[in-house]
Amino acid sequence: MNILSERLLRALVVRMDIHIHMLLTSISCLFFITLPQSLSQPPSVFNYSACKEWPYNCGTLSGIFYPFWGENRPPHCGGGEAFRLSCHDDITTILIASHNLMVKNIHDTTRTMRVVPTDLDPNVCSLQSKNIYDDIHAKATHFLYPNPSLYSNNICEGFETPHSFSSSLVFSSSFSNLQNQMILQISFHYNKPQLCIITTILFLATTVLSSNPKFEACSPRSCGTGPPIKYPFWIPYEQEPFCGYPHFGITCMDKNPILRTSNYEFLVKDIYYSNSSFTVANIDVYEDKCPVPLYNYTFDQTPFTYSSENWNLSFFYNCSTEPIDYPTYEVDCAKNATHFSFAVFHKEALEHKNYSLNECQFMVNTPLNINESVNISSLLRMNYTEILKMGFVLNWTAPDCHYCEKSGGRCGFDGNQFLCFCKDKSYLKSCGSDPRKLRLIIGVVSGVVGALGMGIIGFLCYRRKKNRYAISYIQSRSLSSDPSSKDTEKGVQSFTQSFVPGVPLFLYDELEEATNYFDSSKELGEGGFGTVYFGKLRDGRSVAVKRLYENNFKRVAQFMNEIKILAKLVHPNLVKLYGCTSRHSRELLLVYEYIPNGTVADHLHGQRSKPGKLPWHIRMKIAVETASALNFLHHKDVIHRDVKTNNILLDSDFCVKVADFGLSRLFPDHVTHVSTAPQGTPGYVDPEYHQCYQLTKQSDVYSFGVVLVELISSLPAVDITRHRHEINLSNMAINKIHNQALHELVDPTLGFESDFKVRKMINAVAELAFQCLQSSKEMRPSMEEVVETLKDIQSDGKHKSQPEVMDITSTADDVVLLKDDPPPPSPDSNAVSKSTTPNASG
Repeated sequence: MNILSERLLRALVVRMDIHIHMLLTSISCLFFITLPQSLSQPPSVFNYSACKEWPYNCGTLSGIFYPFWGENRPPHCGGGEAFRLSCHDDITTILIASHNLMVKNIHDTTRTMRVVPTDLDPNVCSLQSKNIYDDIHAKATHFLYPNPSLYSNNICEGFETPHSFSSSLVFSSSFSNLQNQMILQISFHYNKPQLCIITTILFLATTVLSSNPKFEACSPRSCGTGPPIKYPFWIPYEQEPFCGYPHFGITCMDKNPILRTSNYEFLVKDIYYSNSSFTVANIDVYEDKCPVPLYNYTFDQTPFTYSSENWNLSFFYNCSTEPIDYPTYEVDCAKNATHFSFAVFHKEALEHKNYSLNECQFMVNTPLNINESVNISSLLRMNYTEILKMGFVLNWTAPDCHYCEKSGGRCGFDGNQFLCFCKDKSYLKSCGSDPRKLRLIIGVVSGVVGALGMGIIGFLCYRRKKNRYAISYIQSRSLSSDPSSKDTEKGVQSFTQSFVPGVPLFLYDELEEATNYFDSSKELGEGGFGTVYFGKLRDGRSVAVKRLYENNFKRVAQFMNEIKILAKLVHPNLVKLYGCTSRHSRELLLVYEYIPNGTVADHLHGQRSKPGKLPWHIRMKIAVETASALNFLHHKDVIHRDVKTNNILLDSDFCVKVADFGLSRLFPDHVTHVSTAPQGTPGYVDPEYHQCYQLTKQSDVYSFGVVLVELISSLPAVDITRHRHEINLSNMAINKIHNQALHELVDPTLGFESDFKVRKMINAVAELAFQCLQSSKEMRPSMEEVVETLKDIQSDGKHKSQPEVMDITSTADDVVLLKDDPPPPSPDSNAVSKSTTPNASG
């Protein structure tokens, strides 16, 4: 392959800034072009019926819009001689700065045209190309590239050309193929002339209706069938930068909205303006039949962050072995005869199958947002490319637009500050929010009304507060007893007709005020599908306000599900629901009782943890009350699905309140399991659930087994600083118990070595945890059996007669792990069962 052909592989991308014609340009165009031509040309020349067919075709190109013209279209259908196309069967050309160029494509939305010199000679390296670039830069008025200094010796020896190329192009020895494949191309942004008469009329009409041109300039846009695009997003080349927020520019390419950030290109699939998030997918998964994710996405120094509802699809490359009996997605184009590459959900579950992650050379995590409507069986049959096309959710940070839009304005960002563009002018927050006008009104009212006015205002404020609290605490009895009551607001009537009776209704404004407008300093933590904030109601009650992440159909369904569950569940160890907002509210909010003493996780290994602060009898009480709450849920056919110490709250008396039903599912009576997308918290998830995505009550039992081990050890469920075989606490506990080394697991502050009664109880709880953590759900006890066992341990055998549990830390030569015969006792208890003499040496 000759040097010329290799160098021709480098694509030349040239860009220019778009010039925007304002009113003066339109008026000049109208009077100095249209009017003289109309006086000098016969009427037949201006037969505009010839221009009505847009777009039109020319040669090999189709879908051509103004300002281009040619073929059978008269000159007045285009933007002038500079935009004339010569149409032939196999080629479309344009004359720019005396150079005849072949037009490969025209993108109207980005105003970009790609051309190829028609007279390239594969055997001669002339200065023709150099002349093209210089002439266009010096002479062309409509076609420019921004920086003629971007040169490099790429095509011929002795001169330079503007360039932009990829080092991964496949070489070809055929010059004609290079030309046909558009290898040598110049990409120009063209300056689109105004449609003079129409532009002027439209501009004058909008000027009459609105004195603020930025209001019209920032009207919402669309790109193909994609979501509506408005602040903080904007479309370069179609809108001015002040219509959006920095770093939020979306390019419309082939009717697809594309976001470029952190050196990645993403297809924008959906935008959720109500909660500042959007779904994107890497465009590589649409362009490559076998995409190979090689990097973890990072969004540092951008306004974007991962949503907590994303799940990871982990890609493992160059592995010496494949996992056995675990569902994987093969990456065929990244494997060979000796090494494998695959993708899996929940990589931590591989270790449950004794698969070492060290078998692979490197790993990449790709975020995913699995739609709840996806059938799991079909998900498992998909290839990973189809799954990657589902995309993932990003949250964004930008000044809030709600109040501006509510006042009829359009949001923007100009001069390093947020602005609300209204029809009359621009404001700082919302239309009509001029602080000078407000101060003037306040001054006039204060001067005229005086003391009497202040008294009236005080009285009205008192009445308003009283009335709003009354509305926020309407009970279902008063709502349903007289549905035609004129005293009930229409919104409340609509709410009660489609919502769950028995749940108090709160106004959104009251909860917004209670949380100081959802101040981040009020944030208590992340719950299932939502963030929880501390709030103070007007009646003085302290509450926890759960703000759901998305106000779309999926989240409304989840919101309804949680309300249906909590409305009928009353138990002393379940968190109490105070009320909620209407599902027609701006956001979906749940209001719970506030539990002030943190979570069990806080006290075991979090911010509140102190040696000796949580003695064993308190931990035993926590275990019994948590199990009682879960047993109550199971009797109501409800699976919690996210049992963990972070969801077990403690009041000031260390009484348990099980929280976060955001992942709950009603358990139908006619089936034995519920299939659903992979969810839950790493370290607590049932390993059998990873294999078949079948959720049963025994999934909660497994998670509770992890909680029991946390109570014994004061260690977190997952800790990547531990040995790789002990990252998951469940693995660590099973290994310690199996190797008769329970004492290495127990928190030394509990008195395990010094207090025989504590030692005996911890041994029994560890035995129960061992049974709960069995990989097969059939081997685990029911939650009812767990409660009975814990109560018996707590009462020292007085609750129910049971054989004495011996010290499982003792040494026995005949200990074996029973895997096949239920129920599965720990190895140590198996040894005890063969002895009738208590082991007092432990």
